Amino acid sequence: MRDFRDKVAVVTGAGSGIGRAVALQLAERGARLALSDIDIEAATETARMAEKAGAEAVPHRLDVADRAAFLDHADGVRGHFGGVNVVVNNAGVSLSATVVDMHWDDFDWIVGIDFGGVVNGTKAFLPDLIASGDGHIVNVSSVFGLMSIPGQSAYNAAKFAVRGFTGSLRQEMISGGHRVGVTCVHPGGIKTNIVRNGRQSGEYAQDLQVKDENFQRIAFTRPETAARRIIRGIEKNKPRVLIGPDARLFDTLPRLLGGRYQDVMARPLAAGQRIGS
Repeated sequence: MRDFRDKVAVVTGAGSGIGRAVALQLAERGARLALSDIDIEAATETARMAEKAGAEAVPHRLDVADRAAFLDHADGVRGHFGGVNVVVNNAGVSLSATVVDMHWDDFDWIVGIDFGGVVNGTKAFLPDLIASGDGHIVNVSSVFGLMSIPGQSAYNAAKFAVRGFTGSLRQEMISGGHRVGVTCVHPGGIKTNIVRNGRQSGEYAQDLQVKDENFQRIAFTRPETAARRIIRGIEKNKPRVLIGPDARLFDTLPRLLGGRYQDVMARPLAAGQRIGS
């Protein structure tokens, strides 16, 4: 897919960060947009910004973990636009906690959003993408879908799951002869509010403002840069997109060290997590 003009694009987590940046860059390319976020005011603001760029943009409040709500959302988008060409499953949250300290509710919360939301969005819209004859689905994983980190077991689990799910989906589209591109995205540190809006417990619990400030200092990439990489990935039908120098590092270390990276990196990575980096 190299021309987005008049294509219908669905973006979750569109109220800020990568989702907003992707929405606005698709708007500049002439796409028609269905934009969702748990924060309807933020989604509405993104829609206004997209409309200023000349795009049709409809905001929706959506909890991506709510399967019934997602299916209703798909019906609404289908009814309004008639079809869908691009889906960007971007919505995500963070959780910092050891396995010992992690609360069950927090585990269910992050897996429901970060992995369940991707599955819900894929299942809800995949028939539309297949029917379009020119579809593409983007599922956002993380560098934490490339390498495990202490204090991030639940986030790792969800993001590794996104990676596996998306790789299988791409193979199914190829083997089934469907003209649907599938891309898994692994962003490194992006200057977004994911830390500020995250949850934490036990030894990894820090003042969220301080933790966010530390994160912003070491987040190498702006959302606009990430969005450009994602859209380029769609255009070139890349199986995966690494975003940022930290993503390349996280991709390389397990290749070089194998499973031993866990033993070598455990202490320095744990120390970095405790100070919010």
